[in-house]
Amino acid sequence: MRTNQPAENIRHKIQEEIKALRPLDSLESQHRDDVLEWIDSGADLFRIQKPDIPPKHLVSYFVLIDPVQKSMLLVDHIKAQLWLPTGGHVELNEHPKETVKRETTEELRMKAVFLRNNDSPFFITVTETGGLTPGHTDVSLWYLLKGSAHDFIDYDRTEFNDIEWFSFEEILQSDSVIFDPHLQRFTRKLINYLA
Repeated sequence: MRTNQPAENIRHKIQEEIKALRPLDSLESQHRDDVLEWIDSGADLFRIQKPDIPPKHLVSYFVLIDPVQKSMLLVDHIKAQLWLPTGGHVELNEHPKETVKRETTEELRMKAVFLRNNDSPFFITVTETGGLTPGHTDVSLWYLLKGSAHDFIDYDRTEFNDIEWFSFEEILQSDSVIFDPHLQRFTRKLINYLA
């Protein structure tokens, strides 16, 4: 069950979790600083109207990871026209990890189980959208979920053309244009985390 919290309380919690995030590189550090400044500005954080009001808003990515097979689940996203992690927009005054729990049920018909019991964001990106809904900015908090490449996973066919497990090496060796623009950097950070 989802519980929305008072706006200032949730804003502070999100801000503290982002401050605690350890960046992979200078770009992630830049994105984290940009997001902290955006939160400090008092701007609206949550999308209140599709597709782009306000034009910059929070998204939760949740990446199913199979650490044994060294692979992750990606979706062929209809609107983005890219292979992406599963995810969704954070609702008004919703904590992004609650978004993960809600969207995992909606998109993959399963319960979210955080990898290594870590329910804090693992990675942060600020991305200008493309595909069929271009021109706004997604502030994405990336969470890690435990999965298995051997499990059958049902999925929301209204949002995705297909789903597929990709090995870490396959992601790093593929042309990056088919993925979220930050996926290869995320994969490098993940490999280090799992080592």
